[in-house]
Amino acid sequence: MKRVIQILLALVIVALAYLVYDSIMKPVRFEQEKNFRTDLVVERLKDIRSAQIVYKAQNQAFAGDFDTLVEFIKNGEIPVVKMIPDPKDTTFSRSILDTIGYVPVIDSLYKKRLNFKAENIRFVPKSDGAQFEMQADFIERSNVLVPVFEVKVPNLVFLKGLDEQMILNLNDKQETNNLYPGLKVGSLIEASTDGNWE
Repeated sequence: MKRVIQILLALVIVALAYLVYDSIMKPVRFEQEKNFRTDLVVERLKDIRSAQIVYKAQNQAFAGDFDTLVEFIKNGEIPVVKMIPDPKDTTFSRSILDTIGYVPVIDSLYKKRLNFKAENIRFVPKSDGAQFEMQADFIERSNVLVPVFEVKVPNLVFLKGLDEQMILNLNDKQETNNLYPGLKVGSLIEASTDGNWE
């Protein structure tokens, strides 16, 4: 009988030790997975921002939807410009820009990226097909209309499948500090292409 009690106590001790270890490791595992997913989402947001900046340079506005942006990435071209001296300027102080060719957008922006697919730019990594929210508009600054865009994804979307209470705690912390509870790049209220992770 004494031997049975000792075995039961040993099992209880092992179970309690596991529960303590698990309670300590739970936030650590959450933080590791959150950081991993954040890195993937930030990389995708940077890809979107790069395409939007080039799109704006050619169209004087940002793309308002992913269909337009994906089409631009796949089929758009960036002019290759060379600066040459103005032949009419005898003082050689002025120069002109001469377009000498065009480079596909996808090759210019994403050439070094293995397996890059323009169609996937709209999808949030590790989220079972969820898409980023994207908007573009114009705001007035000093009586001038300025193009703006914003792309975002809430924590509840890109961290889906992780501990829900920890996600809610993260949201509460960000909202308390007047921050967007998720990741985003750009802004619809100011002329900025910064990401909220920067």
